[in-house]
Amino acid sequence: MGIEAVVFDIGNVLIEWQPERFYDAEFGEQRRRALFKDVDLHAMNDRVDLGEGFQDVIYETADQYPEYRNEIRLWHDKWIEMASPDIPHSVKLLRALRAKGIPVFALTNFGVESFAYAQTQYKFLTEFDRFYVSGQLKLAKPDAAIYAHVEHDSALAGSRLLFADDRSDNIDAAKKRGWHTHQFVSPAGWAKTLVAYGLLTKDEAMA
Repeated sequence: MGIEAVVFDIGNVLIEWQPERFYDAEFGEQRRRALFKDVDLHAMNDRVDLGEGFQDVIYETADQYPEYRNEIRLWHDKWIEMASPDIPHSVKLLRALRAKGIPVFALTNFGVESFAYAQTQYKFLTEFDRFYVSGQLKLAKPDAAIYAHVEHDSALAGSRLLFADDRSDNIDAAKKRGWHTHQFVSPAGWAKTLVAYGLLTKDEAMA
């Protein structure tokens, strides 16, 4: 038996997620480096990804660092500018799989409110067959529990799943459960993997 479902991470697989790039453009690299050195913004975002309130967490953090209050609040107020643009070839691959009747799941570290907002901006985020969103589950990659939840909910063993994610720790955790994996670097590489598994033809996987 082969792959029965394809699992997509979202950030840096379907949508670019580069907060540092956003802050460089807004305030310059020097100010951004100082901000990210003094404030653990990614740890702040991890709290949102585990289900805490999107605006609450960010504004609370901003109030703790008044010298950076305006910059930190932008993580909420201009969040969609950080979570952009989409990656068109990856979106095409998602839709090509669905067109062939291959179930496609989202497995993503994402806040509840921010994911709902992203779905209003990117229609393809509404098109998965199953959604595994960390903020809703209060479980996040690379915790083994979120992978176990996917297996239980879908009734598919890891050996039936092919998973693409850009982070090596998330990939390693999936491998430990027997999942087939692809560490995403570019949509072209992901396309080749989908062809190699016989899920898409070369023509179907083209950009």
